[in-house]
Amino acid sequence: MTKACEISGKRPLSGNNVSHANNKTRRRFLPNIQNSTFHSELLGDQTFSLSTNGIRTINSKGGLDAWLLQSKNSKLTPKFKKMKKKLIKLVASA
Repeated sequence: MTKACEISGKRPLSGNNVSHANNKTRRRFLPNIQNSTFHSELLGDQTFSLSTNGIRTINSKGGLDAWLLQSKNSKLTPKFKKMKKKLIKLVASA
């Protein structure tokens, strides 16, 4: 599982642990990545590696189909662009 969100692009950050004695040691700040399955009425079940922020984004837009249709193509990854194109084709034929 990658440590990056497929929607927001959140990735691990690096920084320092700073002790009371002001000793600095390197550390990583990892995003809260979850494997999430979303149901699409036309595309079926889809599984993604998303941050909790990405999960809330999809849920607030009304689900995977609604989020894809509302999102601009310039902000989508190639995987989601392909899904959106397929979804638009299925909506037009239905």
